Amino acid sequence: MLVPSIFSNDLFDNFFNDAYRPSDRLIHAANSRDLMSTDIKEYEDKYELGIELPGYEKKDVTASLKEGYLIVEAERHEDNEIKEKNGKYIRKECFTGKCQRRFYVGEQVTQEDIHAAFDNGILTISVPKIKEQPKVEENHFISIE
Repeated sequence: MLVPSIFSNDLFDNFFNDAYRPSDRLIHAANSRDLMSTDIKEYEDKYELGIELPGYEKKDVTASLKEGYLIVEAERHEDNEIKEKNGKYIRKECFTGKCQRRFYVGEQVTQEDIHAAFDNGILTISVPKIKEQPKVEENHFISIE
């Protein structure tokens, strides 16, 4: 079914229709780059990430640190119990499911160093700058007998 182009986010939506998209999951995956848009500010002593999560609540969002990566996940599910009494959807663009972003912050950063706050659909995360310690080159002499 062709949908009028006023519903389109992409110039090629009608040109590359379902023949090139085998499932609805791939449509969500293609549009997932639009989820979790992030602004990163650099300060003298830290980085501040502002991650947009419109429609999410604080309980839907988790942040963790693993092997030097800051991992931010958000999950939202649609309540399928609610049935529309009048009309039906011809196109539904509201995302339901799980999305994730990973940011490399360094292996020296610990969980205690990172601070986060969630307000009005914006997750703000503060990550300290860790100054790399210069590696001291050690001379390893071979004993000559």
